[in-house]
Amino acid sequence: MGETLQSLGIYWPKLIAQTVNFGIVLFILWKFAYRPVLAMLEQRRQKVAEAMTNAEKAKVELAKAETARQELLAKANQDANKLIEEARAAANRVREQETQKAIAEAEQILVKAREAADMEHARMVAETKRELGRLVVLTTSRVTGKVLTPEDQRRLAEETSRTLAE
Repeated sequence: MGETLQSLGIYWPKLIAQTVNFGIVLFILWKFAYRPVLAMLEQRRQKVAEAMTNAEKAKVELAKAETARQELLAKANQDANKLIEEARAAANRVREQETQKAIAEAEQILVKAREAADMEHARMVAETKRELGRLVVLTTSRVTGKVLTPEDQRRLAEETSRTLAE
């Protein structure tokens, strides 16, 4: 059998030496190349998962802000309707001129309440979009591992705003 292997060009000492060399190279690659690469890929996977969690949290916060706005608007409408009803009750007791004055004041309060609710909603939406844009830029820079230029940051913030607007 030894002669057969030698006739095929296989020599035991060389085969054993090559097998040992292969084992050493394999060990070195595993220790210094594959492990760090796998660890880096796991870290990136975790960062992406964290970014997705943060995006979901931002969506939840936006939904909460929308609910709060709706509640504020409903309360403002309720208060305005209450004021209008009080103004109508007073109209029955006073002359027509006083009635018109009270209704005008109640409607003005309703308009102001709606304006205040709309301004608060716009502020909350803008703040949430800015925060989400900041989180997207931060997450993108961490995930890609590079420093984003101001142009990249602006572009990502705009894309995030457009996505949220949909």
